[in-house]
Amino acid sequence: MSVHVISVVVLLALFVIATVRPINLGALALVATFGVGVLVAGQDLKTLLSGFPTDVFVLLLGVTYLFAIATVNGTVERIVDWAATLLRGNPIAIPWAVFVLAAIPTTIGAAGPAGIAMLAPIAMRMAQKYGLNPRLIAVMLVQGSNAGNLSPLNVLGVIVGGTAARSGLDVSPTTLWLANLAFNAVLAVATFVVFGGVAILRAARTRTAESPADVDSVQAVAETQTPAADSAAAPAPAGAAVTAAVRDRADAPTDDVPDAGRAVFITTLVAILAVAVGALAFKLDIGVLAVTAAVALQLLFPESSAGAVTKIGWGTILLIGGVVTYVALMQRTGTVDVIGKGVAGISSPLIAALLLCLIAGLVSAFASSIGVLGATIPLALPLLATGSVPVTGLLIALAISATAVDATPFSSIGALTVASTPEESRQRVYSGLLRWGFAMVPIAPLVTWFVFVVI
Repeated sequence: MSVHVISVVVLLALFVIATVRPINLGALALVATFGVGVLVAGQDLKTLLSGFPTDVFVLLLGVTYLFAIATVNGTVERIVDWAATLLRGNPIAIPWAVFVLAAIPTTIGAAGPAGIAMLAPIAMRMAQKYGLNPRLIAVMLVQGSNAGNLSPLNVLGVIVGGTAARSGLDVSPTTLWLANLAFNAVLAVATFVVFGGVAILRAARTRTAESPADVDSVQAVAETQTPAADSAAAPAPAGAAVTAAVRDRADAPTDDVPDAGRAVFITTLVAILAVAVGALAFKLDIGVLAVTAAVALQLLFPESSAGAVTKIGWGTILLIGGVVTYVALMQRTGTVDVIGKGVAGISSPLIAALLLCLIAGLVSAFASSIGVLGATIPLALPLLATGSVPVTGLLIALAISATAVDATPFSSIGALTVASTPEESRQRVYSGLLRWGFAMVPIAPLVTWFVFVVI
């Protein structure tokens, strides 16, 4: 049995084991990396460890560390209250505001993780505080980030357009961007419907939200608003309770917010803004900036930062670190290339195009979208050169297929969203993003292939 077959079989086995046994998938993946890498691929330990995503480790560590401190000292609580006040406690506006705000950084050229790193801790805390389904907010964050990541200013858009241009193919960057934006806007509507938004909308329209609801009942209601894959849509009374709670909390005084002192609050807020500006405006590494800011805050205000280290998303860091390391092994052994080249050689252009999109989606669910597009587009160039399929259409389908799956907790933005979720909701968000992300593996390629290639 070849190394390619063994590595794929082992990957499938890892998911089965992690599903039936309470063990971190990342830990399993690290063990599998050492076993397959040494015994089957003949690679040494140094080579195997080279696949560990150090940059992602620093990113997740830094962001969750910084916002753990901001949560402990009360800064996040105040920011959430400010945001709710600006939105007037409207439960319908909150998910859509999250979607739009997440799209802005990527549209103007920032990497997806940079925007998510700043928004996710605030958005997920808002979902918890105001009784909204955390999975609704989590997926809206991802869809918003994805909506702008193929703009002509973003690195993904540059990669797709630049690769085509270097091969003498004509592709419209604006069409690529707008098609991706439209697709993710449609997905956002689907997200709103699937994760309980309709119940809240119905309640707001009928004004049944004026009935009293306490904090505990609202949280219980939020638990019932699960995706269609888990249960039926929440009934209208549930939406009414959530709407009432959001409005009540938005109008309620914030005297109960822990006050760690004006100096602590202002310093923490400045630190967060400095990290955001450094990452978004000056393209500095957000992980390094966040770690630096977190350490500085803990040195300056050790008492108000007590317990923050325990709130770092260690489980998420282990998860994505192990899985990415194993996928890197598969890439080094050429497993991904072998599959891609076999598909590209299929005689039917339309079938070959569909399979390339499916491969892009499946591989990108575990690996960098940039890396997947960089490897997949060259495989599609011979097919594009024949003129048998539309150039811009197939590139759009490939790009969306590789990015629509970024909701999975194995991608940087998915992992950041999970790690930024309050601990009591983290497992729900993890399972929700996992299901949604893997649902996109077949859905995004099939839909985009039909819309942009076949039609």
